[in-house]
Amino acid sequence: MEWLISLAPVLGPLFGMTGVLGGAWMVHRRENRKNQKDAQTAEANTYVASVQTVTDGFTQLLEQQRATNAQTLERVATLETKQTALERKVEVLEEEQRQWRRWKAAAVEYIHQLRDLVAKLYERPVPAPPREIAEDLGDGPT
Repeated sequence: MEWLISLAPVLGPLFGMTGVLGGAWMVHRRENRKNQKDAQTAEANTYVASVQTVTDGFTQLLEQQRATNAQTLERVATLETKQTALERKVEVLEEEQRQWRRWKAAAVEYIHQLRDLVAKLYERPVPAPPREIAEDLGDGPT
């Protein structure tokens, strides 16, 4: 055991130095781990921020698309309303046109009957119809 005590002046600084190196190594390791965790945290925060930015961008695009779709639907509804009104007007005009055609056909037939009656009554040729209705009566120039 004396030999161990005699080695104390050599072993003391050696163990001290080993302790200091071990402590320094542990501090270094702790700092490395801390730096790695900080880097991972920073990277994760950057990733989260980028995902948040992308999500916000998509949300804004979605809101814009919804607004555009709403405007489009409003315009389509307005156009459909106008188209329905125009279709009603067209139906009314078509009915009026059919009535005028029926009236014109009846008037032409009535004029023919009157002309035949005048021709029989006076026993002479019927006067020529005015230019405006000659085509409708079939007596116009051909």
